[in-house]
Amino acid sequence: MRLIRLMAVTLCALTASGAAVAPATASASAKGPTSPIYDYTSAVRERIWVQTPVDSDADGKPDRVAVRIIRPATSKRVPVIFQASPYYAGLNDVPNHDDVDRGGAALTGTPKSNRAAATVTFGGYLDNYFVPRGYAVAFADSLGTGGSDGCPTSGGRNETLGMKAVVDWLNGRAPGFDEAGQPVSAGWSTGRTGMIGVSYNGTLPNAVAATGVRGLETIVPIAAISSWYDYYRANGGVVAPGGFQGEDTDILAEAVLTRAHPEACAAVMAQLEKEQDRESGDYNAYWAERDYLRDAGKVRASVFVVHGLHDDNVRTQQFGQWWNALHGPKKIWLHQAAHADPFNVRRDVWLDTLHRWFDQWLYRIDTGIMRDPVADVEVAPNQWRTSSAWPLRAARAVTQQLGSGPRQSFVDDPARTPESLVANETATDPNRLIYLGPALARETRLSGTATVTLRADVTGDSPFLTAMLVDYGTADRWAGTRTLPDQQDCIGPGIPEDPGCFAHREHIVASTPYEIVTRGWLDVRNRLSPAVTRPIKAGQPYTFRWSLQPEDHVFAPGHRIGLVIISTDRDHTLRYPAGTVVNVDPAHSKLVLPLT
Repeated sequence: MRLIRLMAVTLCALTASGAAVAPATASASAKGPTSPIYDYTSAVRERIWVQTPVDSDADGKPDRVAVRIIRPATSKRVPVIFQASPYYAGLNDVPNHDDVDRGGAALTGTPKSNRAAATVTFGGYLDNYFVPRGYAVAFADSLGTGGSDGCPTSGGRNETLGMKAVVDWLNGRAPGFDEAGQPVSAGWSTGRTGMIGVSYNGTLPNAVAATGVRGLETIVPIAAISSWYDYYRANGGVVAPGGFQGEDTDILAEAVLTRAHPEACAAVMAQLEKEQDRESGDYNAYWAERDYLRDAGKVRASVFVVHGLHDDNVRTQQFGQWWNALHGPKKIWLHQAAHADPFNVRRDVWLDTLHRWFDQWLYRIDTGIMRDPVADVEVAPNQWRTSSAWPLRAARAVTQQLGSGPRQSFVDDPARTPESLVANETATDPNRLIYLGPALARETRLSGTATVTLRADVTGDSPFLTAMLVDYGTADRWAGTRTLPDQQDCIGPGIPEDPGCFAHREHIVASTPYEIVTRGWLDVRNRLSPAVTRPIKAGQPYTFRWSLQPEDHVFAPGHRIGLVIISTDRDHTLRYPAGTVVNVDPAHSKLVLPLT
């Protein structure tokens, strides 16, 4: 993706309406779940602008954000499901940075990737499903996008405060205006708000919740970012989301800059490019502003985390560190798909679970969901297991020394793909080191975060060390999703612009001899801190330690756990000229795995 790819943007095509509010024929029961008692076709549709406390485009006026609302025609106050997004107006075509190949000519087969302009389809399930059940659904353009003022900053503080202002307006704490410029309030709202979204749309709920804003009762971040540094960087190194080499915060901001008169944000875009620092890759004040983990203790909302275990875009560290930092009520779903909405993964169970979650936290109906298992994990395609915690409480740190023999060496070749470097595990390969465990006597489950410690010296241009944990053994594995022809579900009563019908999708399963379970990267110059670059001396041994992406994976009996060490990860890291030599001392190197 960039953040929008493989994401179903959900929004009803709303029109402004001044229709009078009609009384409901029934009401949500305080003793049972809400039910579809409201007529969707007669729902109130309106468009308003909320005034924010920021002036990100420096025009001397507070930024305003555009909000579209659909709500049941009732005299009763209703809670709100709120989805914020920078994508509702589509994307600009912006070229990525062309500095991926450092210190030499560009390698063949690595064309610069562009963000293609996109047309957002306004057809979703949130409004179709929840408005008849007594919820208002609100959609807001993030700052600098669509009908909003201001400038996008890829997770900056202004974006957070812009979307927080909508929660404040729903609770009577921020001014709002209609299309005529007249003040308008949300007197129809209980103030209880839940934020939800996929990818960037799920990141904004994390950001707003970290402000501790009152009235935000729950969030459902799906494939969401918790620290933007860990999206575009890793342990001091410049990395890219899978498949999008050369993208960075400035590229993303320019792509979503779809407001009127975008030239007003020229200075902001230039500042983003400067402060993100693609040279050193160090963590700095710029990234600290976009690190929501720092304020996780302020989160008042309950949190329902959803993430794909094969998400190579918003990688699993994003949910893992956020989950560990949260101390309030929480629930987690981990599925086998990649960067996906669970609506397309496990539809019926998802709708029922989300309905119970919102009823619990927005209508304050005891649905029993907080007595359900905390974690639902899809351990293999269509095979789900539940547990009372994640990572599993039974998981224990198992240390595996990498050997006792002499020093071992490999030579970096940035033209090699990760797949070619992990294949043929018993063969000698000059561009990798591989450490294989014995065949497993029983099923073994990895649950949590693995770490690698290497005693090594590095000579050459590339500063990267990459570790890949591999499951060696033929098995049926997740290989993507596909749409089933001529099969559709319709969610609730639709309107022509928003039929509420969605094609069925299912897992693609393939039998393969290995699977890259998880990986992690280190810039050796940041061996002591991601915030400080300390050059190394060629040929001098150092101790390097770093974490892989959190994971939940079941190794079948007879399979072998492999650790593959390389330098350049062609899919993610910068690529320096070939020839860097890495010497590893296996006797003083180890792998630590959280295993049951």
